[in-house]
Amino acid sequence: MVTRINHENNLNKFPPATLPSQPVGIGLRYPYYKDALETDLELGWLEVHPENYFGGGTHRHFLSEARKKYQLSLHGVGLSLGSTDPVSETHLQSFKELIEIFQPFNVSDHASWSASGNAHLNDLLPLPYTHETLDTLCLNITRTQEFLGRKILVENPSTYVAFAENDMTEYQFMNRAAEMTGCGLLLDINNIYVQAHNHGYDAWEYIENINTRHVGEMHLAGHSEHKTTGKTILIDTHNRPVRGEVWDLYEFAVRRFGAIPTLIEWDQDFPTLDILVAEADKARAIIRNFAEERIPHAAE
Repeated sequence: MVTRINHENNLNKFPPATLPSQPVGIGLRYPYYKDALETDLELGWLEVHPENYFGGGTHRHFLSEARKKYQLSLHGVGLSLGSTDPVSETHLQSFKELIEIFQPFNVSDHASWSASGNAHLNDLLPLPYTHETLDTLCLNITRTQEFLGRKILVENPSTYVAFAENDMTEYQFMNRAAEMTGCGLLLDINNIYVQAHNHGYDAWEYIENINTRHVGEMHLAGHSEHKTTGKTILIDTHNRPVRGEVWDLYEFAVRRFGAIPTLIEWDQDFPTLDILVAEADKARAIIRNFAEERIPHAAE
């Protein structure tokens, strides 16, 4: 049985979202609630993990106040789209209620799994890139889109192991998922860089082979290095500034996909808000330079 939360006073509170006028946003995490509401930030939008707001209360209050100032993107971490189990209808119902209230311009989750039976894991676990796994993922994406009544974006994962039985590359897997379901792709540039290093492939080739019509959002974040058995492994920690090599890769992606809404993620060891906004300024400058190259003297 689906448990419904009474949001009668909130429904239809906000107008339907359109693409934000400013292309760059930041993740609204709890240390920034007060500053984000009291400061006039030159940002187009904010991203939140919807699971943090299912229960209402103080978090929901701050989200309502933030939505009065900014467009929102809801980036799920709990749908477990890659699981062999169907997506939880209870989870979907809570997700849908937030969508109805806050009218986000994008809704997304990951090409990964985190639940099986009664086990729920606090991680986004990798999938083998096989035709069987692709069919499973696509079935759950389709169920999700039908339940929510809208297109979702699916993010490429960060992984630290590769499966020997892979039938295809990750970019082929992501392209086919979008083609089979009509979903869009959330392209995490840091994830691509991290995996290219860890698994020994070309990050630029990955971006060149993603179908441009599928990409609806991009993410940028910092990563950490971990040395083990004489090898350096990159870990997608979201706890430091975006690395220069990732900025280079992002600039390449902007040239390929255009001025796609871009998020700066920072989820641990939170800096002051001005440092996070400075990262957003760097992304905005890259997009501005791209626009000016295409149309001389173009405004952002």
